[in-house]
Amino acid sequence: MNRILTAVMLAMLLVISGGCSQKKVSTIDSSSVKASTDSGKSTDKAADSGKKIPTESITSLDKDQKDTVPAYVKELQSRLQDIYFDYDKYTLSDDARTKTRMLSDLLTKNNSLTVTIEGHCDERGTNEYNLALGDRRSKAVKEYLVALGILASRVEVISYGEEKPACSESSEACWAKNRRDHPVLSAAKQ
Repeated sequence: MNRILTAVMLAMLLVISGGCSQKKVSTIDSSSVKASTDSGKSTDKAADSGKKIPTESITSLDKDQKDTVPAYVKELQSRLQDIYFDYDKYTLSDDARTKTRMLSDLLTKNNSLTVTIEGHCDERGTNEYNLALGDRRSKAVKEYLVALGILASRVEVISYGEEKPACSESSEACWAKNRRDHPVLSAAKQ
């Protein structure tokens, strides 16, 4: 029932906003859904932990946005792998569970970090459907992280649907690369 309500809310947001392809849907938890535009403001939490750690500018998946992220977060981010899904699925495969456990271990060892799970889809299906599927994929990883002992408040989910492909060819091999969750680390706000 909650999934249907979320999908209906996403569809209503897209209809109200005119279905603009520059929209992205973010969710903080399963009970709240909000839309925001790509206005150059980052949705990532990029706050320093209070320690004097050198920072540098890095480019996130959203290449037109720059975030200042502590260097140690960038180094930890490079260790993470995307979590892939089968076509039209949001259940975690054995490989996806392994990668999510690796993320959980990293978060457990680094209590000052939070993570945003970015849900992505291939180009097949409607924009609305893909936004909802990306949302379900990112929530599946969040639920598993919480089951592994990570506080829900340390995990944010966002769906980009088909809007930010990793590969732009129209082939099965390319579509498989786009059916993913991408974890993005950031320092927790103090």
